Amino acid sequence: MKKIAVITDTNSGILPDEAEKIGCLLIPMPFIIDGEEYFEGVSLTQDKFYQIQESGTRITTSQPNINKIVDEWKKLLKDYDEIVHIPMSSGLSQSCETALSFAKEFDGKVQVVDNKRVSISMKASVIDAVNMARDGKSAKEIREWLEATAFDSSIYLVVDTLKYLKQGGRVTPAAAAIGTLLGIKPVLQIQGGKLDKLAKVRNIKAAKDTMVEALKKDLQGRFSKFVENGEMHISVAHTCNEQAAQEFAQELKTAFPNLQLDWVDALALSIATHTGPKVIACGCYRVYK
Repeated sequence: MKKIAVITDTNSGILPDEAEKIGCLLIPMPFIIDGEEYFEGVSLTQDKFYQIQESGTRITTSQPNINKIVDEWKKLLKDYDEIVHIPMSSGLSQSCETALSFAKEFDGKVQVVDNKRVSISMKASVIDAVNMARDGKSAKEIREWLEATAFDSSIYLVVDTLKYLKQGGRVTPAAAAIGTLLGIKPVLQIQGGKLDKLAKVRNIKAAKDTMVEALKKDLQGRFSKFVENGEMHISVAHTCNEQAAQEFAQELKTAFPNLQLDWVDALALSIATHTGPKVIACGCYRVYK
């Protein structure tokens, strides 16, 4: 049986302590703040990120250094036969395309997965890859399965303020001003790695109802076969909103009593950069059985 290393980045929501428990290797994602580079989970904690963000300082995301990644691949291949590398969805970052181009130099020993996922659904893919490697699957087989199931997932989230969506150019200043005046809370979705609008509501209860209904539509519709096979799980994520997220998790357990709820996680900072604090999110995803 080949010895396979699974490597991902903090866009998965996985941080160093958890990576060790899962059995994967982790690349910290870089962020640029006042011209200085910080790394998620290393020099940039969740608390520090939100303190900086709420102070009004602009935070931007950056790609990890591909040369450092390639050096890490070379080191790993001294101890491992193959590598499965799972970066953030190509729909949200160029880092996947960059890694794919450099992996060609490794004669198939490095399999880069364009899994079309981020945050809680991406974390599930990393765990799947580790489990598949333990079951004796090759790196190529793992990549092919993760890419074949990439679109078998959804994430829904409610944003507390339009401020950060405006900063990122995802809503116009005029629309943000009107939305703020009317108390509108946008519900967004991530399908295939792209952040899009789903609905506009006036309060958090309506937002949670909207997200639950969206999950029901997915689980009773396009994912119904996977639900029957026990292959669909759900999770909750948040930004600086732990108590509300835990309460929402209980609501989801009531709404979907036959589904496994895996975790309540902090949302990846790459997403929080665009959404700001006090986000509540939920997601469903197909898992390896």
